[in-house]
Amino acid sequence: MSEERSKISLRSGPKRKGRPTISAPRQISSPILQDDALTGSAAAAPIEPVPMPRLRAAPTAGGKTSNLVKQRYSTRFNNLPTDFDSAVPSVPTVPSVGQYEQKDRRPPPSHPGAAPAIDIKALRDPSLVPDQFVSAVLGDATEDQIHEFEEALRKLKGRAATDLHQNLMQNRTQFIKISKEAEKLKGEMRALRNLMAELKMNTTALRAASMKNEEPATVPGRAPASLSKRDKRSSVADRSALWNSQMQALYKNVEGSQKFLPNAAGRHVVQNAGPWIELDNATYKSRRAMQIFLLNDHLLIASRKKRKADAPNADMRGPMIKLVADRCWSLLDIEVVDMPGTGDSSGGRNKLADAIMVRGGGQESFIYRTEKPEASEKKTLLLNVRKAVEELRKGLQSEMEANNKVRETINYFASRDPGLLQKTELLETLSDIKDMLIEVDGKQQNLRWVESQMDELDIDVALQRVEPSVARVEKLKGLARGLKSNVVAQDFINFKVEERSTRLAGIIIRELESTHSQQMKTKRNVGWLARLGFEDRAREAYLTARSGIIRKRARQCIFQGDLHLYIWQLSFVYFTIIHNTVQCFQGCFPPPMMSACVKWAKEAVEAFNVILARQLSSTERGGQVWTQCMERAKEHAQKLSEVGLDFKNLVGRELEEEAAAAAAAAAGTWDESGSPVGLGLAQ
Repeated sequence: MSEERSKISLRSGPKRKGRPTISAPRQISSPILQDDALTGSAAAAPIEPVPMPRLRAAPTAGGKTSNLVKQRYSTRFNNLPTDFDSAVPSVPTVPSVGQYEQKDRRPPPSHPGAAPAIDIKALRDPSLVPDQFVSAVLGDATEDQIHEFEEALRKLKGRAATDLHQNLMQNRTQFIKISKEAEKLKGEMRALRNLMAELKMNTTALRAASMKNEEPATVPGRAPASLSKRDKRSSVADRSALWNSQMQALYKNVEGSQKFLPNAAGRHVVQNAGPWIELDNATYKSRRAMQIFLLNDHLLIASRKKRKADAPNADMRGPMIKLVADRCWSLLDIEVVDMPGTGDSSGGRNKLADAIMVRGGGQESFIYRTEKPEASEKKTLLLNVRKAVEELRKGLQSEMEANNKVRETINYFASRDPGLLQKTELLETLSDIKDMLIEVDGKQQNLRWVESQMDELDIDVALQRVEPSVARVEKLKGLARGLKSNVVAQDFINFKVEERSTRLAGIIIRELESTHSQQMKTKRNVGWLARLGFEDRAREAYLTARSGIIRKRARQCIFQGDLHLYIWQLSFVYFTIIHNTVQCFQGCFPPPMMSACVKWAKEAVEAFNVILARQLSSTERGGQVWTQCMERAKEHAQKLSEVGLDFKNLVGRELEEEAAAAAAAAAGTWDESGSPVGLGLAQ
């Protein structure tokens, strides 16, 4: 046995002389063949060579041990299974989810029970049929969804109303600004027109002066030089006296002139054009001798006639020729035209070279030729006629502008406030308001400044800026109180302020009626109304709103069979609201108005008694249910004692009297007057 063991030992073999040496790693240039003993498989599938990382070259060649180390650290990849079939198709690619998301992007479904969304485009459609729209949207909706949809519609309506209101106020503000700019531009255009008229007048005067310098005019028969100097004086009294003397001389020298030219303020003689000859219109032959007088507004034609020496009462000392008024025209109704010269001449001069034509308002026309061709009467007369016509037109235009200003002032104030049309006395004085000045903070302002303040007040009221509006109303009222000497301006300002105050008070009262349950807002609104002078309306509006809330809360108490519970709820609602109303009234209104609140509280208790009597009419007087209901009502009525009101005895007073009367009738106890004895005890 020992020999066999020795043969099987692994130590058998050639003995080594020395210790084995392990070489350093070396670079591998070809794949390593695996040993069957290490892999443990007789037939391994061939594999493709796998590139290995390059190693540093070993200086010495290794032996069997180094090969074993290399095989130990090698790895096999891509070992296919034995039952692999290459004919099996490959796994299809997974499509991307993005293409399906792009095709159908629907909003995520709302949570169960949500109201349908509001389609604004459908609501804006002018051909929308409301019934069909509601049936299509709310056909499958529940009651809660319908309420939610209604609330959403109300919010949308409120938002649209707010936007509309803001747009309206913005447009109104812009309209007021544009109207002010237009009024300013109108005034500038009026000033420009006056400047243009003045420029035209100055140009005409300069042209006339140049013509006078070229050919000096000496009009025979005019006033002496001393009168001309006097005419140039600036004194209105001296000029009026001169004009009167001229008219008196005209009346004296021209017979019948006063019939055509009655004495009027400012009427005077501009030029005595001297002797002229009237010509025939067809033949241009001389007809009779005339004399022309130019006044500031008329043209007078007088015929020259010889005096009869044998006439009775004839004044032989006077001139032998007398003047008789023949025709007279207004300068604005006629046209004085210079006649052009013709080829027919006598004595080397054109026959019509010194003639003028006067065209009347109708079809008639008259031709006059001066008797002194060498003089300048014709040019002077034509020039003076143009100047007089220009001055007349300028005066009429200024008068028309003044009338237009008065009319514009009336129309301006009346268009802004149509209520002024009912104030006849105030409207009649508006013609003088445009120049009326009032003192504001030490400065002089006209009533157009008041209109600008009214515009700003209108903007504040329209935007519901209450505090600035109330402050501006107080300022304007104080301004009106300070104008004691100017009654017209005071009435004008008071009228406009009262109109705006009434409108502003209406806005505050609507807010008071909607926020009457909040004491701070109620106190603020009542304070505003008191500053505007509407304390009575504030009190009535507040108490009316509280009466409405009592009725509303009382209707919310539903009778479900338990009369005691219903009376408890009803009395709690009534007396709690009365208590809160009185408490808020005491904090918001002045003490002199407290009597109105007490009266209102008494009426509210009487209204409760009516309901109590109606509910207890079917119960037994003095029974258990009747007694419990009365006790609960009086128990809640004790709450009014906290605000200083003791209405406990008023609660159910008539019911107690009826119960006492019924008890006395049942007991047969009556007094001498025929009334039950228990009635006095009940009272």
